[in-house]
Amino acid sequence: MYTPPAFREDDRATLHRMMREARLCHFVTATADGLIATPLPLFLDPDEGEHGTLYGHLARANPQWKTPPIGDGMAIFMGPDAYITPSWYASKREHGKVVPTWNYAAVHAYGPVEFYDDTERLLNVVTRLTDLHEGPRPERWAVTDAPEAFVQAQLKGIVGLKMPITRIEGKSKMSQNRPAADRAGVAEGLARSERISDRIVARLIPGGGE
Repeated sequence: MYTPPAFREDDRATLHRMMREARLCHFVTATADGLIATPLPLFLDPDEGEHGTLYGHLARANPQWKTPPIGDGMAIFMGPDAYITPSWYASKREHGKVVPTWNYAAVHAYGPVEFYDDTERLLNVVTRLTDLHEGPRPERWAVTDAPEAFVQAQLKGIVGLKMPITRIEGKSKMSQNRPAADRAGVAEGLARSERISDRIVARLIPGGGE
């Protein structure tokens, strides 16, 4: 990922937070047949390994796990993003030398990939993933709410995924390279948008509220 210094994010805790907030990622492997990608909800164990370890599962019918990866796998986590019009820049009124751009946050995680179908490990992953996303709900569903025989049958239809993170890159492009007046204009413009993602980006503009 091309990451100019102004947009680089190196803080481990911040990178992990960005990954958790993205929730769904694109899991990519390079194979002899070409690139394969699957949208997956992975969860991060931050205490396992130097940069944490990602866990999840794929459908057993998904050919990605059957095709040996060449080198490391890659998990792409995309955060909030928004189109930025030059019309919001104070610089446009001053000299007009401005162009459109896009603000966004992203984390790319890399590491060796392990696929497995051990029932006990699969149940652990499914349970942890379920508990993670059911946690905020007032009425939480648990894996144990379903009949055990049904759960065991469902586990036969998936394959587990483990990817220890050996390299991680983070980028938060939020108009940091623009003058304060331009950032304020961007934040104000995004805050008026009907798009929820735009309003989220507005709150991430450094100094935008000044």
